[in-house]
Amino acid sequence: MKKGNYNRFWRWHFYAALFITPLLITLTLTGIGYLFYTNVENVVYKDFFFGEGSSNEQLSIDQGIEKAKEQYKGYGVTKIIVLDDPYNTRLTMTNDAGEERYVFLDNHNQIVGSQNSKYTFSNVMRNTHSSLFVGGTIVNYLVELAACWAVFLLLSGIYMTVKSRALKRRQKSTTRQRNKKWHALIGTIITIPMVIIIFTGLPWSAFMGNIINTVAHDNPSIGVPILTQEPPTSDINEIPWATRENETPTSNKPDSHGHHGVSKTNTYDNSNMIQVQTLMKEIKKSNISKPYSIVYPSDEEGVYTVSKASNSGVTGLDVSPYDEITSYFDQYSGNLISHVSYEDYGILKKWFTWGIPLHEGHLFGWPNKLINLTVCLAFLFVILWGIKTWLSRKKRGELSAPPKVPTQLSAGFIIFMITLGIIMPLFGISLILVIITELLILIINKYKAKA
Repeated sequence: MKKGNYNRFWRWHFYAALFITPLLITLTLTGIGYLFYTNVENVVYKDFFFGEGSSNEQLSIDQGIEKAKEQYKGYGVTKIIVLDDPYNTRLTMTNDAGEERYVFLDNHNQIVGSQNSKYTFSNVMRNTHSSLFVGGTIVNYLVELAACWAVFLLLSGIYMTVKSRALKRRQKSTTRQRNKKWHALIGTIITIPMVIIIFTGLPWSAFMGNIINTVAHDNPSIGVPILTQEPPTSDINEIPWATRENETPTSNKPDSHGHHGVSKTNTYDNSNMIQVQTLMKEIKKSNISKPYSIVYPSDEEGVYTVSKASNSGVTGLDVSPYDEITSYFDQYSGNLISHVSYEDYGILKKWFTWGIPLHEGHLFGWPNKLINLTVCLAFLFVILWGIKTWLSRKKRGELSAPPKVPTQLSAGFIIFMITLGIIMPLFGISLILVIITELLILIINKYKAKA
C-alpha cells in the first residue's frame, strides 16, 4: 500500500473512535456485567432462587400455578423453568399488555415471591448491552454499528502498528511514543479474541442478525431444521366431544422478538389441556432431564414446547451445546410428537450454538468467563490509552485530527473497505454515507474557495 494509506487509516481510525468510544465503553462494561449475571443473581436473588414459601403444605405443580394466578390477577402462565436442585421452579407470567413477572415456587410448589422481569440484573445488563435499555430499531442499529466499527478500529490499528513500527524498541522515547506503543501492543494482542467476541454476538443484532436468521431459515440444510421453523400441531380430536365446540380463550399477541434466549408468548388458557404434572411425567418418560423450560401452547392447535438450550439467558438453565433439544408434546394427550436435537442442526446453526455461549462466557465455565473478562478489560485499556495518546499530541483549542490525505485511494484500501462492507452490511451502508459526506464537504470547500 502507498504511504498515503497510513494517514487515511489514521484519520478514519481517529474519527471512528471519537464517535463510538462512549458506546464501546458502555457495551464493554455491560458485557462484563452480563458475564457474571448468574453469579450476581445467585447472591442477590438467593431468597427467590433457593428460599421457601410461608407454608410447608405439599402442592402439585398445577395447584401452585393456580395459586399464582389467584395472587397475580390478570396474569397467565406462559413458561415454566424447571431447574436442578437446589433451584426453585420459575414461572413466567404475562398479562394482556405484555408485561412479565417471574414467580418462584419452592419444592412444595408454594409461592416464594415474584420479580418484575424487566428489572432483573440479567435483563437490565442484556437490554443495555443490546439496545442501551431504550430499545427501538434506530438504537439497535446504533449498537450494531458501534460493534462493526470496532472491528475496523482493531484491524486498522494492526495495519498502523506494522506500518509505523510502533512496537520497535527505542533508546529514548517521548511520552506520546510510549502511549502509542502501549495502545498498539495491547490492541494487537486482543484483536483476534475481540473480533471473535464481536462476531459471536452479531447473530443477536438488529440488521446482520436478521440476515443470518433469514439465511438460516431459508437453508435448513445449513441452518435451522424445518421442524423448528414449523412446529407440529396438537391433535384437536383429542378434545372431548362435549366441549369441542366451546370457544377457546384468546389474547393479544405481543412482539415475539427476543434477545439472548428471552421470548414472549401469548397468554393462552384452555381447560382441555393436560395438567403440567402429567406433562412432566411424559417429559421424564422421554428421558429429558432437568433443567428444561416448558413453553405453553399459543392457541388451540399449539403444542407444549420443552427445550434445553445452551444460551437461554436464565440462571441455572444453560446446558452444553451437545445437550440442546427442543421437544413438542401434544397439549391434549401429552404425547411426544417430535423433537429436534443438536445433531439435527445445520452447520450455521451449530456454529452459533457454540458461538453465543462463548460470547456470553459460559461455554466452558470459569475459564471462559476469565478469558472474556481479560479481553474486555484489555479493550478498555486500549480505548483509554488511545484517548491518552490523542491528548498527548492535542493542541490547546484544537481537535488535532490527523491531516487529510490528498492522494488517490489505493486498490488495497478500496478492497479492504469493500470486504468489510460485505462481511458487515451495516458497516458498508455507513461507509457509503461517510464517503458521501466527505464528498459534500469537499464540494462545499471548493465552492467557498472560488467565491
